[in-house]
Amino acid sequence: MGEAPGGEAVELRVHGASGASADKILDHPIVVRVAGDRYAGFYRPRPGTGAAGGAATGITVEAYRWGSLTAGAAVRTASMLLLLPFMLGNLAIWLRPKPADRFGLLGALCRLLAGSLTVALMLAIIGATVDLVGWQCVPYAHCRAGRSYLSWLVELPMGPRLALLSLIPLLALRLTWAIGARSARAFEGFGLTSPEPQPSELTESLATPGFWDDERITSWLRQIHVGLGAGTVDLSLLAGLANAEQSMIRMLLLDAAAALLGFCAVLLCLPVPASPAYARRLLRPLWVFTAVVTSLSLAYAAMTRSVHPVVGQLPGYEGTAGGLIAAQGVLLVAIAVVSLVRQEANPTGSRPLLRGLGTPVVAALSVSIAAAFTATLVFRIADQLDRGYIPDPIRPSPPSYGPLEPPVAYWWAALAGFTALVIVAVSAAATFGLSRWRRRALAARIVKQDYPNAPSTAMAQIRLVRKTIARSEVTEELGPMLVVFFVVAALGLATVALDLLGIGPTELAARLGRHGGAGLLAAYVTDAGIWVISLLVVGLVLLGYRAYRSREARRLVAVLWDLGTFWPRTVHPFAPPCYAARAVPELAKRVSALAARGPVVISGHSHGSVLAAATILQLPEATLPRVALLTHGCPLRRIYARLYPAYLGDQRLCELGDRLDWRWHNLWRDTDPIGGPLFDHTRGAQPSGDPAARSVDIRLRDPRAVTIDSDDTVPPPVERHWPYHTQPEYQAAVRELAGRAGQADTDNPAAGPEPPPG
Repeated sequence: MGEAPGGEAVELRVHGASGASADKILDHPIVVRVAGDRYAGFYRPRPGTGAAGGAATGITVEAYRWGSLTAGAAVRTASMLLLLPFMLGNLAIWLRPKPADRFGLLGALCRLLAGSLTVALMLAIIGATVDLVGWQCVPYAHCRAGRSYLSWLVELPMGPRLALLSLIPLLALRLTWAIGARSARAFEGFGLTSPEPQPSELTESLATPGFWDDERITSWLRQIHVGLGAGTVDLSLLAGLANAEQSMIRMLLLDAAAALLGFCAVLLCLPVPASPAYARRLLRPLWVFTAVVTSLSLAYAAMTRSVHPVVGQLPGYEGTAGGLIAAQGVLLVAIAVVSLVRQEANPTGSRPLLRGLGTPVVAALSVSIAAAFTATLVFRIADQLDRGYIPDPIRPSPPSYGPLEPPVAYWWAALAGFTALVIVAVSAAATFGLSRWRRRALAARIVKQDYPNAPSTAMAQIRLVRKTIARSEVTEELGPMLVVFFVVAALGLATVALDLLGIGPTELAARLGRHGGAGLLAAYVTDAGIWVISLLVVGLVLLGYRAYRSREARRLVAVLWDLGTFWPRTVHPFAPPCYAARAVPELAKRVSALAARGPVVISGHSHGSVLAAATILQLPEATLPRVALLTHGCPLRRIYARLYPAYLGDQRLCELGDRLDWRWHNLWRDTDPIGGPLFDHTRGAQPSGDPAARSVDIRLRDPRAVTIDSDDTVPPPVERHWPYHTQPEYQAAVRELAGRAGQADTDNPAAGPEPPPG
């Protein structure tokens, strides 16, 4: 059913981010699936109902719809918002400048930082349950008054109470694992059948066999992160029993929990074993050790009765939270230093979008969002438990209440996050304001060149086109704003020492100020920071709720997730799964089957052009002579070459063109805020040594006219990013590429693959 007629050319359209429907991709109301399944399938117009919209004469059009692999389902979209810090932590390593460093020093640092995100999540849940509820709230009558769901806990001794509440973070760890491992069925059967690659081989090129098969690495990391999470719970629980009678068993269990965390940290620094048998020899003892230590810790706490509660936080919790932030700060500095050294030692020819700081910027962003999530959770639980009463220097906590406050580290995190937001907002306004003149001047030159004799009656349309072009250039201004964010985050490391000393913002201001007003101002600024950060997190939660009910909200989230989950999970195993692990092998298999019967033109729009490029790099050499590439609205050089120079830099794009013998056209518009030229050096691209590269880029004037046609009532629309397939240049490019692919096969018939048996 899915086979093209013998020798007939096929145009295979691949949509971009946010998951367009099959009928929209084909521009045809009646479509049928000819291959794949409901998660990702290949569609054609139903026979006898006419050709697809924009189809070139004599060419069959087929669409590949992969959008349901990411945020297609409402429940999946909402749940993945909780995994945002993990997704960013996994994304950071792919922005590095040197391809061979994924399993080197930079990769080890990123994996350690990702491990700290898991620990931060567990500490936040421990703080909300074991510390605030079990240790601080339940012993105080006014806190548990009128709360039957808490009052029964006072009947339990402190040890069993803490042991019972420790089950909540362990269950949360299991739930996070389940969410991160979602959609496994959608990816089944798409593992590569090539020989098992060595870890060092997986870093060099997107053309490496097995590049997209990340299950072995993800499984390895998943078990290590479970050990980290369980070890954090064990250590916190045992430290909370410090006021009990000294016991040799407790000290041994404390040492065992610390050893568990240390062993997991060492494993994160090691490359993933190439041999599954060797990996099992390391992970089996880890699983046993984790289960034994956790079970014994819970049992010991449950049998401990003589714990003397004291006013304040759970013993050891303050120091653990401060130590974690200190470790994250050191790791961020180390990642930044290594990234800068790698950038200078390994120039790629592309001007990095983030000034060579892509990896540390995104790593800092993951830590900041994780801090916002954890601080919001702990502060809102504390606010709920003390019934909205927020203590400050004027209104201290009454004696009957416990100190229902998070650790000092969370206060500093809230203040630093608020400061970073203000500074980034100011820098964004300044950046856009200072670049406005340049963007408007560029737009004016383009409009003057395209419409030199525009009549005065078209001035309104001319102004619209100029404004659209100027706005499309905003993409170029995002880099400095993110670099400013990283600098602000780095300056926030100065608070690490204060975290460890237990000095909060209010106390520091009171010590430095001569009057009490400084401490009062610091208290209110910190409270404002807490509320702003909390509102941002609540906004994300509301966006997730909207994703249940609104298709447009799902599409917005889908765009972010399509970009963030493109790369394999080789740093954080709880990140959303990599959809390219199915899409790229599936596309390669389908293209190979179609190319066995005739020429194939892969037409990739927007992010679909990135999938198309990755697919071509995975195609067998025998298939390539029958394949051509058409990209439109393509971000490969404008965004991807500058974000991911190790994999999609200008040199890699030239290699892609050589692989196709330059059977490649790229359609772009000045009004498109995402797509752009690939090899046009006048627009910032690096010139290619092959003269054929000059014919790749085809600029489309948009709109095609600013005056009203004689048979119309309004001027032609400004198309911007969509659609391209309705333009005559699109059909002409498809016909030319199909002809060249067919001619290449005729010139070298031995290069064509044999049709698969059956």
